[in-house]
This record gives sequence, structure tokens and C-alpha cells, in this order.
Amino acid sequence: MKTRGTLRLATRGSTLARRQATLVKEALENRYYEVELVTVETTGDQIRDELIHRLGKTGAFVRELDERVLEGDLDGAIHSMKDMPTEQPSELVTAAVPERGRPGDALVTPDGHTVEELPDGATVGTSSLRRRAQLLAERPDLEVEPLRGNVDTRLEKLLAPALQAEHQARTEADKERKGNAGDEDFEPEYDLTTDEWFDGLSELEKQALGREVETEYDAIVLAEAGLERSGLAHHVDYQQLPPNEFAPAPGQGALAVTAKSGETAEAIQEAIDHPRTRVETTVERTLLSELGGGCIAPIGIYAVVQGEYVHAAVQVFDRDGEESVTATRDLPIESYPEAARAFADELASRGAADLIAEAREDAADDGPDRADEPEGK
Repeated sequence: MKTRGTLRLATRGSTLARRQATLVKEALENRYYEVELVTVETTGDQIRDELIHRLGKTGAFVRELDERVLEGDLDGAIHSMKDMPTEQPSELVTAAVPERGRPGDALVTPDGHTVEELPDGATVGTSSLRRRAQLLAERPDLEVEPLRGNVDTRLEKLLAPALQAEHQARTEADKERKGNAGDEDFEPEYDLTTDEWFDGLSELEKQALGREVETEYDAIVLAEAGLERSGLAHHVDYQQLPPNEFAPAPGQGALAVTAKSGETAEAIQEAIDHPRTRVETTVERTLLSELGGGCIAPIGIYAVVQGEYVHAAVQVFDRDGEESVTATRDLPIESYPEAARAFADELASRGAADLIAEAREDAADDGPDRADEPEGK
């Protein structure tokens, strides 16, 4: 069948961003479009040595992509929705929101522990203020330490200490094995030699083995969708954090294609937009926008369509998880934008506005913080 045309779409250059962009590319190609992905380096990508939550301005990972679209160089841009600012230029529209991946977070540990099973005082890695507050609200004894890098880097930092300790133990056992080579009664501690053990490791584990350890983490928290899309989910033990209990960042797990308003945007929407995902993420982003949390307050919002209603769960915390305003509400689907705004007003009057104002003051004192690390990192 003849193609409907060629679309040139911007993407960030990280491995995960490219993988996510490929999902959009394949969806459009299934609707008979030719798609060229164009890599654009963003401000967020260039500041490699900064903690993600200190990047500052909202949209550090999306601005340059959208600018190329507005300038007419490209037809559209592919984003992780949770990285997008709630306000965008009037001539730019969210052309399509494809079907969402898993929206929640994953607790990754070397041994499959749940949050409850982590040892007293365990060290958990995340650069998300939201995840930090949620973890401390559940387990005040935890030590939550910053963690930066793309998905595989963060996993390597988690796995490195145990792998390096095992490598050292196996190396010592090899020496003992050689020293007792003639002793028929000697039973080696390990069946495999160090070299045989190493050959059986995954590429992720091999990279972790050579990584310098700065902080030893007992667990780390990542977006489950990012973990799956990176192709690394089957290499690690992880537990899903239920999104109704650990509300994710608004739009987490969803992708979005932005384009200039007009025929191209309409064509992209017709081809790959997923109406249910659009409704759910619109509710989440409307609540975030009305609350005014932006990228500086620990806010989790999760919405899911359930029949004639959109069930919405909102969690607003202070930075240490000691104070919170949480609520759920079933919003009528026929009037969900208005219902979401009214829900946000109620939350603000119940104390959410005070917690967000406190977060702004903290940001002014300590430097600009991000509530969540970018999903496409």
C-alpha cells in the first residue's frame, strides 16, 4: 500500500528516549507513514554531572525539540509526557498520546525485597523528590540518597557492590582451589571458576562489575515503564509499587507527540492517539496545573478510567514525607476537565497549597529542584 507521507520527528538521544521514539515510529509505520527520527540534544542532556532534580527550569528535556517543530524544521517531537511542562506555546498541540505503558514505579533490589522487607536504615537511591517523600512516609527509617544516570547506569550502581564482593570471594576460592589441586578430598567452595562465572553474567552485570562504587544502595526506585522499555526488566528483581498507594508522576508511562496545530497534527492524532490514555493523562496534568506544583513539589497523581468515571488519586507531600494531603475522587467522565479543576481547588483548600508553597520556598533557598527525574533518561 502506498504510504501516506513522511514524518520527521524529533527525539532525545538517550538509549531509552530512542527506544520510546521507536515505539511511536513503528505505530505510525503500521498506519502507512514513513518516519524519520531526528536526534536533538537538549539542555537536560548536556548537564550530565548535575543531579536531575537540580536541572531547574521546567521542560529542560523538551524545549529544544519543540523549538525545532515550531521553526518548521521537523513535523513533530516525541516526549515522555511526565517531562512536559503543563503550559506550551499556543501554536503547539499534543497531536497524539499513544497507549500508555505501565504507569507506576518499581522498587529494584538485588534480592527481590519489598519496601516492608528492606532492612532497618536501608539506603534507597532516587533523585525524585516525590519518590523520596513517598518512601519516607512509608518507612521513616530509610536513608534516601541521590541517584543519577540513565536506567542501565542506575542499575549498575545498585548491583555493583554485591557482584564485586562475589568476584573477590571467587578469586580467593580459585587460589585455594589451585593450592589444593592434588588433594582428592578437597571440595571447592564454588562449582564454577571465576572465569566461568564471569562468562555467565549478563552484559549489565559485567558492566556493574567494573563500576566504581560511591554509594552502596540496598534498593533503587525507577519508573516501571522505563525499566521495561530499556529491555532490562528481566535482568533484575523488582517489585511493583501500586500506583494507588505510591501515586506516580502525572503522565508517567505515557508518551506524547507534539506538533504545530494543523493538518499534520490531525493526521498523527487520527493514526495513533489512544483516547483512554489521553483522558487519564489530561486529568493528571490538569490536577498538576491547577495545584501549581510544576516540577518543584513532591506530587503524585494517578488517574484511570473506570466506566463512567475517572478515578483520580492525588498525594501531595512535604519533602520529608512527614506531612501530606491525600485524596481520591471519582470524576464524571462527561465533565472530567471541570471536575478535575474542582478537585484540585478542594485539595488546595485542605492544605495542598501550603505544602506546595513550602516546596517553592525550599527551592528558592536550596536551588531549583525537580519533583521527578525524566523518564526518557
